[in-house]
Amino acid sequence: MGGPLGAIIGRYPSAAGGDEQLGGGAGGGIIRHDRRCRDIAFLVLFAAFWIAMIVNSSFGFNQGNPLRLTYELDYKGNICGDKHGNPNLQELDVRYWMNPNQVYQSGLKDSKVNLADAKAICLMECPNPAVDGLNFICDYPEGDIHLSVDDWINRDYDYFEFLTPDMRNSSLQLQGPCYPIIFPTVNVYWSCQFIARASNVSLKHWHEMGGVSIDENILIDKTVHKAIDSRSAVLKRYIADIGKSWPVFIVCGGILPAFLSVMWLLMIRYFVAAMTWITVVLFNALVISVTMFFYIKAGWIGNDPLTVVIGESDPYVHISGREISHLHTVTILMTAVMIIAFLSSIAIVRRILIATPVLKVAAKVIGEVQALIAFPLLPFLILSIFYMFWFSATLHLFSSGQVVRNDCNTDCCSYDLKLGKVNCDNCCGYNIHYTPHISIAILFHLFGCYWATQFILACSSTVVAGSVASYYWARGEITHDIPFLTVVSSLKRLMRYSLGSVALGSLVVSVVEWVRFILECLRRKLKLVDSARESCFGKATSSSSECCLGCIDWTLKSVNRNAYIMIAITGKGFFKASVLATGLIMKNILCIGKVNVIGDVILFLGKLCVSLFCALFAFLMLDTHKYKSAHNKISSPVIPVLVTWALGYIVAKLFFAVVEMSIDTIILSFCQDAEEHQGNAQYAPPALMETLDEQGELQRLTQGP
Repeated sequence: MGGPLGAIIGRYPSAAGGDEQLGGGAGGGIIRHDRRCRDIAFLVLFAAFWIAMIVNSSFGFNQGNPLRLTYELDYKGNICGDKHGNPNLQELDVRYWMNPNQVYQSGLKDSKVNLADAKAICLMECPNPAVDGLNFICDYPEGDIHLSVDDWINRDYDYFEFLTPDMRNSSLQLQGPCYPIIFPTVNVYWSCQFIARASNVSLKHWHEMGGVSIDENILIDKTVHKAIDSRSAVLKRYIADIGKSWPVFIVCGGILPAFLSVMWLLMIRYFVAAMTWITVVLFNALVISVTMFFYIKAGWIGNDPLTVVIGESDPYVHISGREISHLHTVTILMTAVMIIAFLSSIAIVRRILIATPVLKVAAKVIGEVQALIAFPLLPFLILSIFYMFWFSATLHLFSSGQVVRNDCNTDCCSYDLKLGKVNCDNCCGYNIHYTPHISIAILFHLFGCYWATQFILACSSTVVAGSVASYYWARGEITHDIPFLTVVSSLKRLMRYSLGSVALGSLVVSVVEWVRFILECLRRKLKLVDSARESCFGKATSSSSECCLGCIDWTLKSVNRNAYIMIAITGKGFFKASVLATGLIMKNILCIGKVNVIGDVILFLGKLCVSLFCALFAFLMLDTHKYKSAHNKISSPVIPVLVTWALGYIVAKLFFAVVEMSIDTIILSFCQDAEEHQGNAQYAPPALMETLDEQGELQRLTQGP
């Protein structure tokens, strides 16, 4: 260990010497030995990373348009609903394919026609056939059609009566500018889904007018549904759901978890004996409640299932989607989690009492250093500002592709109102093209979020550890030798000396997590490609490697947490602090495990309680009319609820670190103190000794394995 720790950081004499070594007197201070900046290279790397994050995000803000995530393109390359389109498409949000034969042909197996090249325009709502006649949908008015867009909308997009004879003949050949409404349609995520149930009345009028034959095959339905339900379309809708749910994230992912976490800390301070039982019971109740909400949205309970249709529709028409399948999968997973949570709670009932003395230690520290309760509000504010910037940049990055014309070999003709004739040279539609560098930018953006989050959490933990260490090594006395605000002093030490070490520690965890993520993605791809020929050895290797990476990740996080404590106490660099922390833990592994494991379990359940309550409240907010209709309708509650749960957990982790780091810092300090003084801790405050003596833990700690 490189010498007694008490002599390094305390003001009381120890085996290595007394106050004279530290400068003596009151001015010697607690944890004020010789310090210097550590791991500066990684602080520079973190600063460079932030510059890269800003540049990367500015690319998204410059090139992206979040409307592309929700709405589709028309045949001119305009985004439906975009007021800057040509023409102005504000409030014209729904994409409608005008030529039913083109839609049918694009679904044929060997057809050269692609649905992306079929002529589509933007409307306010999906049209349906007339009850006693034939209606038309006509192209945007221009050229010889002297109507404004507003007049065109007021006429239900029908100006067939104004067409010249040539235009009428062209329309009867399904070449525009007007096309018959033969099939009913419904609005499925802002695209008109055809229902392969042609109107006999409209079809009869069309044939009487001399119109060409129209295919009535069910393929017209399946073709549109396949495009709307593609993986890329579903992913875009999920990202769009994040943008629509920002009020939910602010309330349920920010304000609510902060409030609940502060309340939990206060209850730990005053009702520590009851909090273990309250936490376990509340956790199970919340898991059951969230699972029931998933059952309701999956349609397995009640009469309020998730629907892919926007607005009213025929109740006898059932349209499924990937979102519903994903919701069913998550519901099944939540059921498994609920069962495991209940059985685990039963298993730890007898050991819950062991957590009480550990929490009492933290409660006493919080009572003495009361600024610890308020301190997490500072990193919470920083984290909130960062997430607002990050989510906004995410929406723009995911929508930063370029609108380009398709390269198609389709033989088709349509009437061009500007040219005043049928044009057969302009059939290709438009698509959004994503270049490989956009994928790299998105991956870097996601990695940046994880690293920044880990960095802020690590900074908060280090400040708490420094404050608690000051309390411990002063024998629990808050005197003039400890600054009035120990938290401020700890924060100053972090900012001045240890930011590089914290940046390194958070980077190590982030890199390992991303290696796990990349390997898992590769494993899944290989499994899909070669699932039939995968050998037992391959399966065993894959599973064992995944397990090993998980263990390494868990070990690193545990070592990091204790390394931050040693950084706060000794001012060492990250690697040196990790060695010190690991050596101390290995010498007292059984002692620390006996006292700390159950305490960590209770704290973990407490964080889950906060995040699950946030998820439950998010369900309630998303179940309101605002998020179930019109432009704010979300495709599925799964992503907003999961994001809210993650945000709630991160915020809870930020506040619960006060208790968690207090316990770990006190135990590490106590073990080192006892080791230096032949099993008799000299620096431990009387309140701590009393708490440990009450539960008989003092003897176990000092005796060791």
